[in-house]
Amino acid sequence: MAVSQEKVLAVNNLIVNFKTDNGMVHAVRDVSFELNRGETLCIVGESGSGKSVTSKAIMGILARNAIIAGGNIMYRGENLLEVSEDEFYKIRGHKIGMIFQDPLSSLNPIVRIGKQITEAMLLNNDKLKLMYNDLISDDLIHYKNTLAKMNIVINTEKKTIDALRSEIKNKNYKNEADKRKDEELLKTKEQQFKEFERETKAKYLDEAKILKAKLKETQKEAKKKVKAYKKEVDAEYRKKLTDIKQKKNLGNGYDADKYKEELKKVKIERQDKLKITKAEAKKRALQIMKEVGIPEPEKRYRQYPFEFSGGMRQRIVIAIALTASPEILICDEPTTALDVTIQAQILELINRIKAERDLSCIFITHDLGVVANMADRVAVMYAGKIVEYGTAEEIFYDPKHPYTWALLSSIPDVDSKEKLEAIPGTPPNMIYPPDGDAFAARSKYAMNIDFRIQPPYFKVSDTHYAATWLLDPHAPKVEMPKIVSERIRLSLEAAKANKDVKKVSPTDINIMDQDPDKKPDKPDQPDGYFVHVGIDVT
Repeated sequence: MAVSQEKVLAVNNLIVNFKTDNGMVHAVRDVSFELNRGETLCIVGESGSGKSVTSKAIMGILARNAIIAGGNIMYRGENLLEVSEDEFYKIRGHKIGMIFQDPLSSLNPIVRIGKQITEAMLLNNDKLKLMYNDLISDDLIHYKNTLAKMNIVINTEKKTIDALRSEIKNKNYKNEADKRKDEELLKTKEQQFKEFERETKAKYLDEAKILKAKLKETQKEAKKKVKAYKKEVDAEYRKKLTDIKQKKNLGNGYDADKYKEELKKVKIERQDKLKITKAEAKKRALQIMKEVGIPEPEKRYRQYPFEFSGGMRQRIVIAIALTASPEILICDEPTTALDVTIQAQILELINRIKAERDLSCIFITHDLGVVANMADRVAVMYAGKIVEYGTAEEIFYDPKHPYTWALLSSIPDVDSKEKLEAIPGTPPNMIYPPDGDAFAARSKYAMNIDFRIQPPYFKVSDTHYAATWLLDPHAPKVEMPKIVSERIRLSLEAAKANKDVKKVSPTDINIMDQDPDKKPDKPDQPDGYFVHVGIDVT
Protein backbone atom coordinates (compact mmCIF):
# COMPACT_ATOMS: atom_id res chain seq x y z
CA MET A 1 0.00 0.00 0.00
CA ALA A 2 1.36 3.44 -0.94
CA VAL A 3 2.40 5.64 1.94
CA SER A 4 0.59 8.98 2.19
CA GLN A 5 2.49 12.23 2.60
CA GLU A 6 0.00 13.32 5.28
CA LYS A 7 1.91 13.80 8.53
CA VAL A 8 0.09 12.36 11.56
CA LEU A 9 2.80 12.69 14.22
CA ALA A 10 5.96 14.76 14.61
CA VAL A 11 8.53 14.47 17.40
CA ASN A 12 10.77 17.55 17.47
CA ASN A 13 14.02 17.87 19.45
CA LEU A 14 12.73 15.69 22.30
CA ILE A 15 14.91 15.59 25.43
CA VAL A 16 13.98 13.26 28.31
CA ASN A 17 16.01 12.91 31.52
CA PHE A 18 15.48 10.83 34.66
CA LYS A 19 16.31 11.86 38.21
CA THR A 20 18.08 9.03 40.05
CA ASP A 21 20.03 8.66 43.28
CA ASN A 22 23.24 8.51 41.25
CA GLY A 23 22.50 11.59 39.14
CA MET A 24 20.58 12.75 36.09
CA VAL A 25 20.24 10.11 33.35
CA HIS A 26 20.08 11.63 29.86
CA ALA A 27 17.86 8.98 28.26
CA VAL A 28 16.66 10.77 25.11
CA ARG A 29 18.81 13.50 23.58
CA ASP A 30 17.38 15.79 20.92
CA VAL A 31 15.36 13.18 19.01
CA SER A 32 13.32 14.23 15.96
CA PHE A 33 11.25 12.23 13.48
CA GLU A 34 7.94 12.29 11.61
CA LEU A 35 5.32 9.64 10.96
CA ASN A 36 3.14 9.72 7.84
CA ARG A 37 -0.27 8.17 7.40
CA GLY A 38 -0.15 4.48 6.50
CA GLU A 39 3.60 4.02 7.02
CA THR A 40 5.68 1.99 9.44
CA LEU A 41 8.61 3.74 11.10
CA CYS A 42 10.97 1.28 12.80
CA ILE A 43 13.12 2.57 15.66
CA VAL A 44 16.01 0.15 16.15
CA GLY A 45 18.80 0.02 18.70
CA GLU A 46 20.15 -2.05 21.57
CA SER A 47 18.73 -1.99 25.10
CA GLY A 48 19.11 1.37 26.80
CA SER A 49 19.22 3.40 23.58
CA GLY A 50 16.07 5.35 24.43
CA LYS A 51 13.57 3.62 22.11
CA SER A 52 10.95 2.72 24.71
CA VAL A 53 11.36 6.02 26.58
CA THR A 54 10.55 7.85 23.33
CA SER A 55 7.39 5.77 22.82
CA LYS A 56 6.29 6.25 26.44
CA ALA A 57 6.76 10.01 26.07
CA ILE A 58 4.39 9.89 23.08
CA MET A 59 1.84 7.93 25.15
CA GLY A 60 2.27 10.19 28.20
CA ILE A 61 3.16 7.27 30.49
CA LEU A 62 6.69 8.18 31.58
CA ALA A 63 7.78 7.34 35.12
CA ARG A 64 7.37 9.97 37.83
CA ASN A 65 11.08 10.71 37.98
CA ALA A 66 11.13 11.60 34.25
CA ILE A 67 11.79 15.20 33.21
CA ILE A 68 10.97 16.36 29.69
CA ALA A 69 13.71 18.96 29.32
CA GLY A 70 12.92 20.07 25.79
CA GLY A 71 11.14 19.53 22.50
CA ASN A 72 7.54 18.80 21.56
CA ILE A 73 5.39 15.96 20.25
CA MET A 74 2.82 17.25 17.76
CA TYR A 75 -0.30 15.19 17.06
CA ARG A 76 -3.14 16.73 15.05
CA GLY A 77 -1.53 20.10 15.63
CA GLU A 78 -1.55 19.63 19.40
CA ASN A 79 1.58 19.37 21.56
CA LEU A 80 1.08 16.19 23.59
CA LEU A 81 3.62 17.38 26.17
CA GLU A 82 1.35 20.27 27.16
CA VAL A 83 -2.08 18.63 27.27
CA SER A 84 -3.76 17.85 30.60
CA GLU A 85 -4.27 14.27 31.77
CA ASP A 86 -8.02 14.66 31.07
CA GLU A 87 -7.26 15.58 27.46
CA PHE A 88 -4.69 12.79 27.15
CA TYR A 89 -7.34 10.37 28.32
CA LYS A 90 -9.22 11.10 25.06
CA ILE A 91 -6.08 10.42 22.99
CA ARG A 92 -4.34 7.52 24.76
CA GLY A 93 -5.82 4.26 23.53
CA HIS A 94 -8.47 6.02 21.42
CA LYS A 95 -6.23 7.75 18.87
CA ILE A 96 -2.83 6.29 19.73
CA GLY A 97 -2.70 2.64 20.80
CA MET A 98 0.25 0.69 22.17
CA ILE A 99 1.33 -2.96 22.26
CA PHE A 100 3.89 -3.76 24.97
CA GLN A 101 6.77 -6.25 25.11
CA ASP A 102 5.46 -8.89 27.51
CA PRO A 103 1.82 -9.85 26.90
CA LEU A 104 1.54 -11.69 30.22
CA SER A 105 2.43 -8.60 32.26
CA SER A 106 0.07 -6.51 30.10
CA LEU A 107 -2.96 -8.62 31.08
CA ASN A 108 -4.67 -9.01 34.45
CA PRO A 109 -4.24 -12.69 35.38
CA ILE A 110 -7.46 -12.90 37.42
CA VAL A 111 -9.81 -11.17 34.94
CA ARG A 112 -11.40 -12.96 32.00
CA ILE A 113 -10.15 -12.02 28.53
CA GLY A 114 -13.57 -10.83 27.36
CA LYS A 115 -13.84 -8.28 30.15
CA GLN A 116 -10.34 -6.97 29.48
CA ILE A 117 -11.08 -6.48 25.76
CA THR A 118 -14.44 -4.75 26.34
CA GLU A 119 -13.36 -2.64 29.34
CA ALA A 120 -12.27 0.42 27.34
CA MET A 121 -15.41 0.31 25.18
CA LEU A 122 -17.70 0.22 28.20
CA LEU A 123 -15.83 3.00 30.01
CA ASN A 124 -16.40 5.24 26.98
CA ASN A 125 -19.88 4.03 26.12
CA ASP A 126 -21.72 7.35 25.78
CA LYS A 127 -22.21 7.73 22.02
CA LEU A 128 -23.72 11.20 22.37
CA LYS A 129 -20.62 12.43 24.20
CA LEU A 130 -18.36 10.79 21.63
CA MET A 131 -20.36 12.41 18.84
CA TYR A 132 -20.08 15.84 20.50
CA ASN A 133 -16.32 15.48 21.00
CA ASP A 134 -15.84 14.50 17.35
CA LEU A 135 -17.85 17.52 16.15
CA ILE A 136 -15.79 20.05 18.14
CA SER A 137 -12.44 18.24 17.83
CA ASP A 138 -10.87 20.25 14.95
CA ASP A 139 -11.73 23.70 16.33
CA LEU A 140 -10.75 22.71 19.88
CA ILE A 141 -7.35 21.43 18.73
CA HIS A 142 -6.78 24.55 16.59
CA TYR A 143 -7.51 26.79 19.58
CA LYS A 144 -5.33 24.81 22.01
CA ASN A 145 -2.56 24.50 19.45
CA THR A 146 -2.37 28.29 19.13
CA LEU A 147 -1.88 28.62 22.89
CA ALA A 148 0.68 25.78 22.79
CA LYS A 149 2.63 27.53 20.01
CA MET A 150 2.69 30.70 22.08
CA ASN A 151 4.14 28.83 25.05
CA ILE A 152 6.73 27.08 22.86
CA VAL A 153 7.93 30.38 21.34
CA ILE A 154 8.15 32.08 24.75
CA ASN A 155 9.80 29.09 26.49
CA THR A 156 12.38 28.73 23.70
CA GLU A 157 13.44 32.35 24.17
CA LYS A 158 13.32 31.99 27.95
CA LYS A 159 15.72 29.01 27.79
CA THR A 160 18.27 31.23 26.02
CA ILE A 161 18.07 33.74 28.89
CA ASP A 162 18.27 30.93 31.49
CA ALA A 163 21.33 29.48 29.76
CA LEU A 164 23.06 32.88 29.78
CA ARG A 165 22.18 33.39 33.45
CA SER A 166 23.57 29.94 34.34
CA GLU A 167 26.73 30.59 32.33
CA ILE A 168 27.38 33.87 34.18
CA LYS A 169 26.71 32.25 37.55
CA ASN A 170 29.15 29.38 36.92
CA LYS A 171 31.85 31.38 35.14
CA ASN A 172 35.11 32.12 36.94
CA TYR A 173 35.85 35.78 36.22
CA LYS A 174 39.39 37.14 36.35
CA ASN A 175 38.18 40.66 37.15
CA GLU A 176 34.99 42.42 38.27
CA ALA A 177 34.78 44.49 35.09
CA ASP A 178 34.11 41.43 32.91
CA LYS A 179 31.51 40.18 35.39
CA ARG A 180 29.71 43.55 35.45
CA LYS A 181 29.78 43.63 31.64
CA ASP A 182 28.10 40.20 31.42
CA GLU A 183 25.57 41.13 34.12
CA GLU A 184 24.67 44.26 32.16
CA LEU A 185 24.27 42.12 29.05
CA LEU A 186 21.98 39.74 30.99
CA LYS A 187 19.91 42.66 32.28
CA THR A 188 19.51 43.99 28.73
CA LYS A 189 18.51 40.53 27.48
CA GLU A 190 15.95 40.16 30.28
CA GLN A 191 14.40 43.52 29.37
CA GLN A 192 14.29 42.48 25.73
CA PHE A 193 12.69 39.18 26.72
CA LYS A 194 9.92 40.96 28.68
CA GLU A 195 9.12 43.05 25.62
CA PHE A 196 9.29 39.96 23.39
CA GLU A 197 6.98 38.04 25.76
CA ARG A 198 4.47 40.91 25.80
CA GLU A 199 4.42 41.20 21.99
CA THR A 200 4.21 37.42 21.50
CA LYS A 201 1.29 37.09 23.92
CA ALA A 202 -0.51 39.99 22.27
CA LYS A 203 -0.09 38.36 18.85
CA TYR A 204 -1.15 34.84 19.81
CA LEU A 205 -3.87 35.79 22.31
CA ASP A 206 -5.58 37.95 19.68
CA GLU A 207 -5.65 34.94 17.37
CA ALA A 208 -6.73 32.67 20.23
CA LYS A 209 -9.60 35.05 21.06
CA ILE A 210 -10.96 34.70 17.51
CA LEU A 211 -10.53 30.92 17.61
CA LYS A 212 -12.23 30.69 21.01
CA ALA A 213 -15.23 32.58 19.67
CA LYS A 214 -15.36 30.20 16.70
CA LEU A 215 -15.04 27.22 19.10
CA LYS A 216 -18.01 28.48 21.14
CA GLU A 217 -20.10 28.65 17.96
CA THR A 218 -18.97 25.13 17.01
CA GLN A 219 -19.85 23.88 20.49
CA LYS A 220 -23.28 25.49 20.23
CA GLU A 221 -23.88 23.86 16.82
CA ALA A 222 -22.55 20.52 18.08
CA LYS A 223 -24.97 20.59 21.02
CA LYS A 224 -27.83 21.28 18.60
CA LYS A 225 -26.81 18.36 16.38
CA VAL A 226 -26.46 15.99 19.32
CA LYS A 227 -29.81 17.15 20.70
CA ALA A 228 -31.44 16.74 17.26
CA TYR A 229 -29.97 13.24 16.90
CA LYS A 230 -31.29 12.20 20.32
CA LYS A 231 -34.67 13.73 19.49
CA GLU A 232 -34.76 11.76 16.23
CA VAL A 233 -33.85 8.53 18.03
CA ASP A 234 -36.54 9.14 20.69
CA ALA A 235 -39.15 9.98 18.03
CA GLU A 236 -38.36 6.78 16.15
CA TYR A 237 -38.54 4.84 19.42
CA ARG A 238 -41.98 6.31 20.31
CA LYS A 239 -43.29 5.59 16.79
CA LYS A 240 -42.21 1.95 17.02
CA LEU A 241 -43.81 1.65 20.47
CA THR A 242 -47.04 3.07 19.09
CA ASP A 243 -46.99 0.65 16.13
CA ILE A 244 -46.44 -2.32 18.44
CA LYS A 245 -49.30 -1.25 20.73
CA GLN A 246 -51.61 -0.76 17.73
CA LYS A 247 -50.76 -4.22 16.42
CA LYS A 248 -51.46 -5.68 19.86
CA ASN A 249 -54.82 -3.88 20.09
CA LEU A 250 -55.76 -5.12 16.62
CA GLY A 251 -54.92 -8.63 17.74
CA ASN A 252 -52.62 -9.45 14.82
CA GLY A 253 -51.32 -12.64 16.44
CA TYR A 254 -49.71 -10.63 19.25
CA ASP A 255 -49.78 -12.66 22.44
CA ALA A 256 -48.21 -11.36 25.68
CA ASP A 257 -44.83 -13.05 25.06
CA LYS A 258 -44.47 -11.69 21.53
CA TYR A 259 -45.50 -8.23 22.70
CA LYS A 260 -42.81 -8.24 25.44
CA GLU A 261 -40.23 -9.54 22.97
CA GLU A 262 -40.99 -6.74 20.49
CA LEU A 263 -40.87 -4.11 23.25
CA LYS A 264 -37.49 -5.43 24.44
CA LYS A 265 -36.13 -5.41 20.90
CA VAL A 266 -37.17 -1.78 20.33
CA LYS A 267 -35.66 -0.67 23.67
CA ILE A 268 -32.36 -2.39 22.85
CA GLU A 269 -32.31 -0.71 19.40
CA ARG A 270 -32.75 2.70 21.05
CA GLN A 271 -30.11 1.96 23.66
CA ASP A 272 -27.63 0.81 20.98
CA LYS A 273 -27.97 4.17 19.22
CA LEU A 274 -27.22 6.11 22.42
CA LYS A 275 -24.74 3.89 24.26
CA ILE A 276 -22.36 1.01 23.73
CA THR A 277 -24.10 -1.79 25.59
CA LYS A 278 -22.46 -4.90 27.01
CA ALA A 279 -24.01 -6.95 24.20
CA GLU A 280 -22.64 -4.62 21.52
CA ALA A 281 -19.21 -4.49 23.19
CA LYS A 282 -19.12 -8.30 23.29
CA LYS A 283 -20.11 -8.50 19.63
CA ARG A 284 -17.30 -6.10 18.65
CA ALA A 285 -14.82 -7.96 20.89
CA LEU A 286 -15.65 -11.29 19.22
CA GLN A 287 -15.19 -9.69 15.78
CA ILE A 288 -11.77 -8.29 16.75
CA MET A 289 -10.70 -11.60 18.34
CA LYS A 290 -11.56 -13.30 15.06
CA GLU A 291 -9.71 -10.57 13.14
CA VAL A 292 -6.48 -11.14 15.09
CA GLY A 293 -6.65 -14.89 14.52
CA ILE A 294 -7.95 -16.24 17.85
CA PRO A 295 -9.87 -19.48 17.10
CA GLU A 296 -13.24 -20.18 18.76
CA PRO A 297 -13.62 -16.59 20.04
CA GLU A 298 -16.95 -17.34 21.78
CA LYS A 299 -15.25 -19.98 23.92
CA ARG A 300 -12.02 -18.02 24.43
CA TYR A 301 -13.96 -14.91 25.46
CA ARG A 302 -14.58 -16.37 28.94
CA GLN A 303 -11.09 -17.77 29.54
CA TYR A 304 -8.24 -16.36 31.63
CA PRO A 305 -4.80 -15.24 30.35
CA PHE A 306 -3.00 -18.29 31.82
CA GLU A 307 -5.11 -20.52 29.55
CA PHE A 308 -3.45 -19.01 26.45
CA SER A 309 -0.04 -19.51 24.88
CA GLY A 310 2.42 -16.60 24.57
CA GLY A 311 1.48 -15.99 20.94
CA MET A 312 -2.24 -16.03 21.71
CA ARG A 313 -1.76 -13.62 24.64
CA GLN A 314 0.01 -11.22 22.29
CA ARG A 315 -2.94 -11.47 19.89
CA ILE A 316 -5.25 -10.54 22.78
CA VAL A 317 -3.11 -7.50 23.61
CA ILE A 318 -3.31 -6.48 19.94
CA ALA A 319 -7.10 -6.96 20.06
CA ILE A 320 -7.33 -4.67 23.12
CA ALA A 321 -5.26 -2.01 21.31
CA LEU A 322 -7.59 -2.21 18.29
CA THR A 323 -10.92 -1.91 20.14
CA ALA A 324 -10.88 1.91 19.98
CA SER A 325 -9.79 1.94 16.29
CA PRO A 326 -6.64 4.07 16.83
CA GLU A 327 -4.98 5.78 13.87
CA ILE A 328 -1.46 5.28 15.30
CA LEU A 329 -0.23 1.98 16.72
CA ILE A 330 3.02 1.86 18.73
CA CYS A 331 4.51 -1.64 18.95
CA ASP A 332 7.19 -1.80 21.65
CA GLU A 333 9.13 -4.98 20.85
CA PRO A 334 5.92 -7.06 20.63
CA THR A 335 7.75 -10.23 19.56
CA THR A 336 10.62 -10.24 22.10
CA ALA A 337 9.05 -12.83 24.43
CA LEU A 338 7.95 -15.15 21.59
CA ASP A 339 9.69 -17.95 19.71
CA VAL A 340 10.72 -17.46 16.08
CA THR A 341 7.73 -19.11 14.37
CA ILE A 342 5.22 -17.21 16.53
CA GLN A 343 7.19 -14.00 15.92
CA ALA A 344 6.63 -14.39 12.18
CA GLN A 345 2.88 -14.90 12.69
CA ILE A 346 2.57 -11.79 14.90
CA LEU A 347 4.55 -9.64 12.44
CA GLU A 348 2.37 -10.87 9.58
CA LEU A 349 -0.74 -10.11 11.66
CA ILE A 350 0.40 -6.55 12.47
CA ASN A 351 1.23 -5.90 8.80
CA ARG A 352 -2.18 -7.20 7.69
CA ILE A 353 -4.12 -5.18 10.26
CA LYS A 354 -2.08 -2.07 9.42
CA ALA A 355 -2.99 -2.41 5.73
CA GLU A 356 -6.67 -3.19 6.37
CA ARG A 357 -7.17 -0.31 8.81
CA ASP A 358 -4.79 2.19 7.17
CA LEU A 359 -2.85 2.51 10.43
CA SER A 360 0.36 4.42 10.97
CA CYS A 361 2.80 2.32 12.97
CA ILE A 362 5.87 2.97 15.11
CA PHE A 363 7.66 -0.35 15.53
CA ILE A 364 10.36 -0.53 18.21
CA THR A 365 12.86 -3.37 18.11
CA HIS A 366 16.50 -4.34 18.58
CA ASP A 367 16.28 -6.88 15.75
CA LEU A 368 17.20 -5.63 12.26
CA GLY A 369 15.77 -8.85 10.84
CA VAL A 370 12.34 -7.73 12.06
CA VAL A 371 12.94 -4.25 10.61
CA ALA A 372 13.54 -5.68 7.13
CA ASN A 373 10.03 -7.17 7.12
CA MET A 374 8.20 -4.21 8.62
CA ALA A 375 9.75 -0.84 7.85
CA ASP A 376 9.06 1.91 5.35
CA ARG A 377 11.57 4.11 7.16
CA VAL A 378 14.14 3.33 9.84
CA ALA A 379 15.61 5.38 12.71
CA VAL A 380 18.74 3.86 14.26
CA MET A 381 19.13 4.95 17.91
CA TYR A 382 22.18 4.81 20.13
CA ALA A 383 22.73 6.40 23.55
CA GLY A 384 19.54 8.45 23.36
CA LYS A 385 20.16 9.87 19.87
CA ILE A 386 19.10 8.98 16.35
CA VAL A 387 22.43 8.30 14.63
CA GLU A 388 21.04 7.34 11.21
CA TYR A 389 17.68 7.87 9.56
CA GLY A 390 16.43 6.82 6.13
CA THR A 391 14.20 4.56 4.11
CA ALA A 392 14.51 0.82 4.76
CA GLU A 393 16.22 0.44 1.39
CA GLU A 394 18.82 3.10 2.29
CA ILE A 395 19.59 1.70 5.73
CA PHE A 396 20.04 -1.87 4.47
CA TYR A 397 21.74 -1.16 1.13
CA ASP A 398 23.66 2.04 1.85
CA PRO A 399 24.32 2.29 5.63
CA LYS A 400 26.69 5.08 6.69
CA HIS A 401 27.06 5.08 10.48
CA PRO A 402 29.53 2.64 12.14
CA TYR A 403 26.82 1.63 14.63
CA THR A 404 24.48 0.65 11.78
CA TRP A 405 27.35 -1.34 10.27
CA ALA A 406 27.88 -3.04 13.63
CA LEU A 407 24.20 -3.99 13.91
CA LEU A 408 24.15 -5.38 10.37
CA SER A 409 27.42 -7.27 10.99
CA SER A 410 25.99 -9.05 14.02
CA ILE A 411 22.92 -10.55 12.29
CA PRO A 412 23.31 -14.25 11.42
CA ASP A 413 22.21 -15.43 7.97
CA VAL A 414 22.61 -18.51 5.79
CA ASP A 415 24.55 -16.96 2.90
CA SER A 416 27.46 -15.02 4.42
CA LYS A 417 30.71 -16.90 4.96
CA GLU A 418 32.28 -14.10 6.97
CA LYS A 419 32.61 -14.40 10.75
CA LEU A 420 29.90 -12.50 12.66
CA GLU A 421 31.24 -9.41 14.39
CA ALA A 422 30.19 -8.75 17.98
CA ILE A 423 29.97 -5.13 19.12
CA PRO A 424 32.79 -4.69 21.66
CA GLY A 425 32.38 -2.87 24.97
CA THR A 426 29.18 -1.57 26.56
CA PRO A 427 26.98 1.50 26.00
CA PRO A 428 28.11 4.68 27.80
CA ASN A 429 26.85 5.68 31.23
CA MET A 430 24.18 8.23 30.34
CA ILE A 431 24.59 10.03 33.66
CA TYR A 432 27.78 11.28 32.02
CA PRO A 433 27.03 11.37 28.27
CA PRO A 434 30.15 11.68 26.13
CA ASP A 435 31.06 15.00 24.51
CA GLY A 436 31.52 13.53 21.04
CA ASP A 437 30.02 10.58 19.19
CA ALA A 438 28.67 8.24 21.88
CA PHE A 439 29.65 5.17 19.82
CA ALA A 440 33.29 6.26 19.42
CA ALA A 441 34.59 4.24 22.39
CA ARG A 442 33.26 1.02 20.80
CA SER A 443 34.12 1.80 17.17
CA LYS A 444 37.29 0.77 15.32
CA TYR A 445 36.56 3.60 12.88
CA ALA A 446 36.68 6.34 15.55
CA MET A 447 38.83 9.42 14.94
CA ASN A 448 40.13 12.01 17.39
CA ILE A 449 37.25 14.35 16.62
CA ASP A 450 34.71 11.65 17.54
CA PHE A 451 35.83 11.85 21.18
CA ARG A 452 35.66 15.66 21.30
CA ILE A 453 32.78 17.01 19.23
CA GLN A 454 29.33 15.57 18.61
CA PRO A 455 28.83 15.02 14.87
CA PRO A 456 26.04 16.92 13.10
CA TYR A 457 23.63 15.22 10.69
CA PHE A 458 25.21 14.85 7.27
CA LYS A 459 22.77 14.66 4.38
CA VAL A 460 23.27 11.53 2.26
CA SER A 461 20.08 12.01 0.23
CA ASP A 462 16.76 13.81 0.63
CA THR A 463 15.56 10.94 2.81
CA HIS A 464 18.82 9.75 4.36
CA TYR A 465 20.83 11.37 7.18
CA ALA A 466 23.67 10.09 9.35
CA ALA A 467 25.44 11.65 12.33
CA THR A 468 29.03 10.53 11.77
CA TRP A 469 32.26 12.41 11.14
CA LEU A 470 33.17 9.75 8.55
CA LEU A 471 30.96 11.70 6.11
CA ASP A 472 32.92 14.90 6.64
CA PRO A 473 34.97 15.87 3.53
CA HIS A 474 38.11 16.01 5.72
CA ALA A 475 37.68 12.43 6.98
CA PRO A 476 39.71 9.59 5.42
CA LYS A 477 37.77 7.28 3.15
CA VAL A 478 36.55 4.21 5.04
CA GLU A 479 34.91 1.12 3.59
CA MET A 480 32.07 -0.59 5.41
CA PRO A 481 32.86 -4.01 6.96
CA LYS A 482 33.34 -6.78 4.44
CA ILE A 483 30.52 -8.87 5.95
CA VAL A 484 28.05 -6.00 5.34
CA SER A 485 29.22 -5.20 1.80
CA GLU A 486 29.19 -8.92 0.94
CA ARG A 487 25.63 -9.31 2.19
CA ILE A 488 24.50 -6.30 0.18
CA ARG A 489 26.21 -7.71 -2.94
CA LEU A 490 24.61 -11.15 -2.52
CA SER A 491 21.20 -9.62 -1.81
CA LEU A 492 21.32 -7.42 -4.91
CA GLU A 493 22.49 -10.31 -7.09
CA ALA A 494 19.69 -12.54 -5.78
CA ALA A 495 17.13 -9.78 -6.29
CA LYS A 496 18.35 -9.17 -9.83
CA ALA A 497 18.24 -12.88 -10.64
CA ASN A 498 14.72 -13.23 -9.26
CA LYS A 499 13.59 -9.84 -10.58
CA ASP A 500 12.00 -9.41 -7.20
CA VAL A 501 13.65 -6.31 -5.80
CA LYS A 502 11.73 -4.98 -2.83
CA LYS A 503 10.69 -1.44 -3.58
CA VAL A 504 10.50 0.88 -0.64
CA SER A 505 8.71 4.11 -1.56
CA PRO A 506 10.86 7.11 -0.57
CA THR A 507 9.01 9.79 1.34
CA ASP A 508 9.85 13.44 1.64
CA ILE A 509 11.01 14.04 5.19
CA ASN A 510 12.55 16.78 7.22
CA ILE A 511 13.61 15.23 10.48
CA MET A 512 16.32 17.66 11.47
CA ASP A 513 15.82 21.12 12.82
CA GLN A 514 18.20 22.49 10.21
CA ASP A 515 18.37 23.28 6.51
CA PRO A 516 19.03 19.88 4.85
CA ASP A 517 21.01 21.55 2.05
CA LYS A 518 23.19 23.52 4.45
CA LYS A 519 26.57 21.94 5.02
CA PRO A 520 27.30 21.24 8.70
CA ASP A 521 29.42 23.78 10.50
CA LYS A 522 33.03 22.63 10.53
CA PRO A 523 34.83 22.69 13.84
CA ASP A 524 38.28 24.11 14.15
CA GLN A 525 40.57 21.43 12.79
CA PRO A 526 43.79 21.06 14.76
CA ASP A 527 46.24 18.53 13.41
CA GLY A 528 45.16 14.96 14.09
CA TYR A 529 41.39 15.60 14.40
CA PHE A 530 40.62 13.24 11.52
CA VAL A 531 43.15 10.56 12.43
CA HIS A 532 41.81 7.07 13.29
CA VAL A 533 42.28 6.11 16.93
CA GLY A 534 39.55 3.46 17.13
CA ILE A 535 39.81 0.29 19.18
CA ASP A 536 41.38 -2.86 17.81
CA VAL A 537 38.74 -5.59 17.67
CA THR A 538 40.84 -8.21 15.94
